[in-house]
Amino acid sequence: MKSATWQARIERLGGGVAGAGFLVAPRTVLTCAHVVHDLPAGELAVSFAAFPGRPAVPARRVAGGEWDEFAATDLGDLAVLELDEDAPSAPAALAPADTAYGTPPRKLVVYGFPDGFDEGTLAEYRVTAPQLISGEWLQLEAWQLGGQPLAPGFSGAAVTLVDTGEVVGMVTADAGAQGVRTGRMMPTEVMARHWPALEGLVPTSDHRGADRARLRGLVERAVRTGLDCDPVRLYRAAAGELAPEPPEEGFDSLWSAALFVLCELDGPDAAETVARFADLLADLVREKSPAPVERPGTPEWSPILVDLRHSGAGDDLVRVEVSAYSGGRRHPVDSGTVPRSRLPGYVQDRIDAAFQYLTPGCDELIAFALPRDWLDLPVDRWHLGPDDETPLGCRHPLVVTDQARRKAGTRHVLTRAWNRLDTLPGARMHRVECTEQEAAGRLRLKLLRDDSCLVGFGAAPSAVRAHFTTSLTAPAPLVAWSRRGCPGGAPGPHPCTGGDGCTGKTFLDALDACLADRPPAELPRRVWELRLEADAEDDHWARDLQLLWDDPRAFPDPHATGPAHARSPVA
Repeated sequence: MKSATWQARIERLGGGVAGAGFLVAPRTVLTCAHVVHDLPAGELAVSFAAFPGRPAVPARRVAGGEWDEFAATDLGDLAVLELDEDAPSAPAALAPADTAYGTPPRKLVVYGFPDGFDEGTLAEYRVTAPQLISGEWLQLEAWQLGGQPLAPGFSGAAVTLVDTGEVVGMVTADAGAQGVRTGRMMPTEVMARHWPALEGLVPTSDHRGADRARLRGLVERAVRTGLDCDPVRLYRAAAGELAPEPPEEGFDSLWSAALFVLCELDGPDAAETVARFADLLADLVREKSPAPVERPGTPEWSPILVDLRHSGAGDDLVRVEVSAYSGGRRHPVDSGTVPRSRLPGYVQDRIDAAFQYLTPGCDELIAFALPRDWLDLPVDRWHLGPDDETPLGCRHPLVVTDQARRKAGTRHVLTRAWNRLDTLPGARMHRVECTEQEAAGRLRLKLLRDDSCLVGFGAAPSAVRAHFTTSLTAPAPLVAWSRRGCPGGAPGPHPCTGGDGCTGKTFLDALDACLADRPPAELPRRVWELRLEADAEDDHWARDLQLLWDDPRAFPDPHATGPAHARSPVA
């Protein structure tokens, strides 16, 4: 899931955290009334955890519910804050009111600021039932017993769907008892009842919700690219005959015009105006966005990640989890424990299901996250189905990744390396010959010092295990080898000497020639092309080519749906 930069921290202007909140308009933050009731005018401020170096913005309460600290109930516990300046983030997207509860339960994520966690921490919850308590709240219960409990500092936090990042409600209370992991949230439709201006931002569950979501996304793109347009003229061009006139003072930003379209229009012409506004803005964004200057053909991958693990229940069983990544968000598809005999068919069915989450026409990438002792698994040769023997690696670009490298520290190093690799015109390869005699430690030093991004092995990993492991832990962003690589200097009657005719040397020569002129980001596509050639030709050198391609930017936030981490920042 993409970083939720709209998560807000409610503070005293002089310092000290009062609670959480979230941005719903460029200068509007929502939180609980009880979070800000004792902050006098001039002492209220809002900061954003995703921008740690940015000072807090002064704010004031401008609207809200009828909450009263001396009342017998906590009804109307909503406060609307207006910032003195535009926030550094795009606003949150709100979800239809009926999406918080489902069967099976939908995982919800809350980001709050309890004592000891000034940078924030995550908690995972679910809605117990769709029934409102006192017509005001839905009950939350912990997703798992060992997770982060709700506590003071979570009040006012957005409750978001883990798979889309959309807001379905706001935390208003915890259980109030030690060891009880429940709480309450005010769903979006109740919030809109207390503050009617929010109603237009909560999409319906029908097709109009897609137009609203599309409009919000287009405004975000327009702001990022610095689009210069007249919001009033844009609104007039989109508005239908029954739409109201724009405000006399006009719109001070594109966001203001978009929020006017989303919030102020009703009746039969409203949906059409939203769609027309989005269409006109899309045309302007396309005109503004420059063509890529480095390589127009470089793909922006939308991966499907197949995570295979030892089940712990016997060698014959494999734990499988399949996810899709689209628009910077992770969409869990399915998971289960499967016998090895059924593994290819089970995986292919889930890959087919994952395509529904990808943007139509995007560059799909199938990635298998494997334990280190399974990295040689021939997943690219698995058939598409019982009636289709097409290898999976010939239908889609396919790579493997190393599960052990999905730790935060390794991801940080790899991300830094990929930011540098984006500037390279080709993939420079460091060759590890099948007769490699140099110590594995020297390989690590070379990989740190030169500009190689790809390590190519002439021998199978089992024949050069120490060097192969070093390439993974260095970490090298890309590693390539042949599963039927030369046995190298392994003991035997005829050990390889690495000269002409050596299969390892032939493999590395051909690999270097085919990949050297292609940027690292394009290598999955190039390897896919090579697999197509190999499938049509007997004894092709690339028939058993395995590519480990590890760009963490394509797989954001691997722990977004895992257990809440004790000190997990927004970013």
